[in-house]
Amino acid sequence: MSSKNNNKLNIPEARAAMDKFKMEAANEVGVNLKEGYNGHLTSREAGSVGGQMVKKMIESYEKNL
Repeated sequence: MSSKNNNKLNIPEARAAMDKFKMEAANEVGVNLKEGYNGHLTSREAGSVGGQMVKKMIESYEKNL
């Protein structure tokens, strides 16, 4: 069985919102992100941005329960 991973955001507004959210999270953890490709980041830096995003999503979810 073949499975295709499709992580694309198909709605332009969703892409813009996620990019803004990612930039805010990066700023909070002190990672210098630029628009577009960020291949210069270390795994630690990229992971800290993703971790901060998850942390903020969980906090938002718990606040809205």
